[in-house]
Amino acid sequence: MKKLTKYISKEVTCGFLLVVFSLLSMLWLTQSLRFVEMVTNKGLPLRLFIELTSLLMPQLFVVLSPIAVFAAVLFVYNRLLADRELVIMQAAGISPLRNAVPAFLVGIVLSFFAAYVQNIGIPAAENAFRRLEWEVKNNISHLMFREGEFTSLKTGLTAFITKHEKDGSVSGILLVDETNPNQKITLSAQKGRIIYEQDHPHVILVNGARQEIDVDSNRFSSLNFERYSVDLGGFAKGGLKPASVREKKIHELLGAQYNNSLSDAEKRKYIVEGHRRLTTPLYNLLFALLACTGLLIGNFNRRGQTKIICISVFFMILILGLDLIFTNLAGKFLYFLPLLYLNCLLPLLVCIYLLIFYNPFFINVLKNKCGGLTHAL
Repeated sequence: MKKLTKYISKEVTCGFLLVVFSLLSMLWLTQSLRFVEMVTNKGLPLRLFIELTSLLMPQLFVVLSPIAVFAAVLFVYNRLLADRELVIMQAAGISPLRNAVPAFLVGIVLSFFAAYVQNIGIPAAENAFRRLEWEVKNNISHLMFREGEFTSLKTGLTAFITKHEKDGSVSGILLVDETNPNQKITLSAQKGRIIYEQDHPHVILVNGARQEIDVDSNRFSSLNFERYSVDLGGFAKGGLKPASVREKKIHELLGAQYNNSLSDAEKRKYIVEGHRRLTTPLYNLLFALLACTGLLIGNFNRRGQTKIICISVFFMILILGLDLIFTNLAGKFLYFLPLLYLNCLLPLLVCIYLLIFYNPFFINVLKNKCGGLTHAL
């Protein structure tokens, strides 16, 4: 029995990893399109591009994990049934509940892992993404100033640097300022550094020269300086965005009703998110059992199990749809919150009940024996 459990669990795990990584790869490509402009126009390094897009994966994993485990369990158990392996197991006296143990184990492990990702991984990833996104959009010292290239920082302002230094400064700076149509200003300096004053960026130039041409009079002037500040206003997008709901800890979400700084709508949003963090991981276990229950308790059909598979898929989609509906209703009226738990726990209990008390093999044997006894009498 241990070998059978290990064999089926291994098949389900491999199928789950294949499905979930395939889905994550496709969604990663679609999500990465949001940052293509930063790569092409702003010279975003490949490392930061991968880091930004990777921080979106925990949220996507939590959404895709139940669907992936459903597909993996359905495929593996259907293949076992098509190859007559499950038929042999049932003929050997192995109950549907015992055959469902591998799917149950995989579902339990994924439920615990999803709970960890939902309550620990996603808040940390969301916080890191928010900070990194702000830095990418506003820290122009590393992203906007590209070595050996002329870069348009904003309309009428072009910059060129020779090298980024290890201490965060830049060397060999050339700035051409044509923001004023009546003046053309060229600034050159040996070194410089980007600083922020109330989220307003300035570049401090050290040991350089300022050359200006008045367009109207064609008058040229030059000035050497030791220290000069250039305002890069209009570039920064402001401070960090406030922390989103997904960044909050679960105790902050469930205790939002005692937070007087939140509005009633925000309190409902926080509370619903807190309860979803408790229910969402359970869908891994539910969908694992839902995928195999129909195949284990249904009658064997040589032509395939298309009908049972379609019914299982229908109930999976129905449960996901109801979860979305109940979440939206609970966001408006909190007394719909119990429906979130009912939508998850009721189908789970039904699957367990059917696996325990419904054994078609022994039912057919009992019918045959009863039919033979009746005929003999």
